[in-house]
Amino acid sequence: MIPQSFIQDLLNRVDIVDVVGRYVQLKKGGANFMGLCPFHNEKSPSFTVSPTKQFYHCFGCGAHGTAIGFLIEYSGMGFVEAVKDLAQNVGMVVPEAEDRLPPAQRAEHQAKSMALSEAMTQACDYYRQQLRHAERAKNYLIGRGLTGEIAARYGMGYAPDGWDGLRSVFPDYEVEALVESGLVIDKAEEEGANRKRYDRFRDRIMFPIRNTKGQVIGFGGRVLDNGEPKYLNSPETPLFQKGSELYGLFEARQAIREAGYALVTEGYMDVVALAQLGFPQAVATLGTACTPIHVQKLLRQTDQVIFSFDGDKAGRRAARRALEASLPHAGDNKVIKFLFLPTEHDPDSYIRELGTEAFEKQVQDAMPLSQFLLKEAVGDNDLGTPEGRARAQFDAKPLLQALPPSSLRLQIVRSLAQITESTPAEIEALFELAQPISHVRAPPPRTKRAAPQGLERQIMRLLVSHPVLAAEMDQAALDIAAHLAPERAEMLIQLVTMSREMGAQANFAILAEMLRSTGSDFDPLIAEIAAEPESDVALARLELAGAIRQTKMQALRDELQHLVAGGLVGEEAQARFRELTLQQDQLRRQAQAEMMQRG
Repeated sequence: MIPQSFIQDLLNRVDIVDVVGRYVQLKKGGANFMGLCPFHNEKSPSFTVSPTKQFYHCFGCGAHGTAIGFLIEYSGMGFVEAVKDLAQNVGMVVPEAEDRLPPAQRAEHQAKSMALSEAMTQACDYYRQQLRHAERAKNYLIGRGLTGEIAARYGMGYAPDGWDGLRSVFPDYEVEALVESGLVIDKAEEEGANRKRYDRFRDRIMFPIRNTKGQVIGFGGRVLDNGEPKYLNSPETPLFQKGSELYGLFEARQAIREAGYALVTEGYMDVVALAQLGFPQAVATLGTACTPIHVQKLLRQTDQVIFSFDGDKAGRRAARRALEASLPHAGDNKVIKFLFLPTEHDPDSYIRELGTEAFEKQVQDAMPLSQFLLKEAVGDNDLGTPEGRARAQFDAKPLLQALPPSSLRLQIVRSLAQITESTPAEIEALFELAQPISHVRAPPPRTKRAAPQGLERQIMRLLVSHPVLAAEMDQAALDIAAHLAPERAEMLIQLVTMSREMGAQANFAILAEMLRSTGSDFDPLIAEIAAEPESDVALARLELAGAIRQTKMQALRDELQHLVAGGLVGEEAQARFRELTLQQDQLRRQAQAEMMQRG
């Protein structure tokens, strides 16, 4: 858990204009910066970045947030990953509960990571430069139908056929970073203490693998002839874990948003060939089976993922592993499909022979996850016999247990029950599914609090815009919470408490980020404030005082009416009436004084 104090300090140090400007071309427009929204298609700019609020807002699609929120939304990073990325850029080290390393050792680890990253960048530049003069490699790519534009977009290069070509880039060829990054192999000889170093990649087309920040973290190298292995990947390193990265995701992010889906293929050449042929939304796993982390990364970018595999046995096995990886993340608002091409085709050959429209039709007609799951469960089992139906249920059990409780799971349960001559309730009981949902249940209680209205909304809006005002509210001002409905009182107290905890650093962006982590109750207010020019804190202070006073006046009027309706019987009621009348007079005098102050 990252401390909120660190998040505040981080947001005070980063400049959202610099962060967004890395990914979106921004132009100055008045007090703000404008650009084309990266979250939806548009031809005229409606995306604004406010340097004073440290907030972005799109008037077209409503997207808004802080620098942290932008990285999460744009790059598909998790919250912690986005915080670490921003922190690294401003020289901060994120404190972590499980991180018990001394500061000096942590700094050493960070320096080593930067050295590895720098080595990978230099090697990538070297391989790209070598490709310009490697006619054999260029002819191979041309023969595969690739243009120089696509090769440049994906940063493709060539590793020369020499044992130590990287020595020209790294004069200190013995530096440890070359081995730790996987660029060089350091092999001890069987006899003696002499060591032999040589480049891992030789005479291969090079595919740089980038993380969500665009940094090169590994390489895939394809042999030019019939040598083995056909593809050689970087080993696991502190920068690169195959089970967590997808080739081409960095380059495909915008295309995925525009297409509305991500197309997952089996290899590097599939990705670049599909981009060449009009499908730049393609990515690939890196010589390993699809993992739940891969699926999670993709579903941060889009609500629809389509896996494309060859129709042979190997393709079916890969599809099965992708199915198993997808199940924990499948839900009612996500679409996961499986596309199987004829055994004689890969995506490249299919499009070149049958055309783009034919491939698009294949994508549209891809098999939904539910259908593929049932197909895998049934297999070759004979559903005409009790044994065959029982075996189908047995094979389906681990798959259904991996699915989260949802309407999708219920639909699959119903389909399985029908083909195996059971009931949904029997399937759920037999499979011991968490939170069975086939029986009728009352709808869950509404957890989102009702939106504040009128003066309540005005007060909360002013406090969200200028959280420093919360520190100025005395107990008498806070007493208005007692006159509000319990839900709104709770929201006001939460708002004031969080604002005061931020202290002198309190500002709109930091408070918005803290409120985002607690739920969406305040999101409409945040979106509204983000879309408007910065308001003056002095005027806001007067407006807040007026709104609090009006709320108190309304409470006084209500209580006075209640006393009058009761006939003012008894000394206690009469004394309370005089006390309330006196409070009314005091509030009126305050209002007159403030009007004179404004005048």
